[in-house]
Parts: sequence; structure tokens; C-alpha cells
Amino acid sequence: MLIVDDEPLVRKSLGRAFRAKGHDVNEAVDGSEGLSLWLKLQSEATGPDVVFLDVLMPGMSGPELLKTILPQLKAASNGNLPKVILMSAYSGEHNVTTAQAMGADVFVPKPFDDVFALVAKAEALLAGSA
Repeated sequence: MLIVDDEPLVRKSLGRAFRAKGHDVNEAVDGSEGLSLWLKLQSEATGPDVVFLDVLMPGMSGPELLKTILPQLKAASNGNLPKVILMSAYSGEHNVTTAQAMGADVFVPKPFDDVFALVAKAEALLAGSA
């Protein structure tokens, strides 16, 4: 998992929940750090299965990061693309349709009430049943 969000509570909550389920988790505080971490993970051939991106972050936004890594996602995936979950507290501007148009698989409005429901959603997405 790669979680890119400038809100420590969101990042840490998701990280703890995924670690509790046995997943490896990498966290980045903004889009620039997310890009650096993404490139590092790709160079080590340990790219994440799921990437969580916050829409609004200082510097590089989630959609900007997605636009940057999307060609690499497709090129490096061997047909097995990592799943991208776009998150935002500003759900009026973004929704499932706009997220999918950007290349994300799922849009999740913030705040989310149940972090474990989001973990289950990500695991279902990985299993192909979401």
C-alpha cells in the first residue's frame, strides 16, 4: 500500500488498519514525497498494489501525481495495474466519474466513518470483487 495524504490522522489511521491486516504500508505526506516514494518502490520492484491519493495537498495534488505516475503504472504493470483510490473532503468537485476519468479506480469521500470498511473495500478491489 502507498498512502499519500497531508493529513496525519488519515495517513496513520489507514496505515495502522492495513498493517493490522498484514499489508506492507508506505506513507507520504504530500504528492512530491509520494512521487519520490513511488519511484523508489518501482526501482526496487516492490511497487504497491493499492495507491491512496488525497486530492488536495500542498505542492503536487493527488490528481497531478496520478497523471505523472499513470504512464508508469501502465508500463510497469504487465497487465496487472495497481489500484488507485482517490480521496477528498471536497466531494462536490470530485466523484467516482471524475476519479475514473483521471485514471483512478475508486473515489472515497472524506471523512470516512469506518477505516476498516475502507480496508475491506481496497481488499475487494484487489480481489476483483469491488
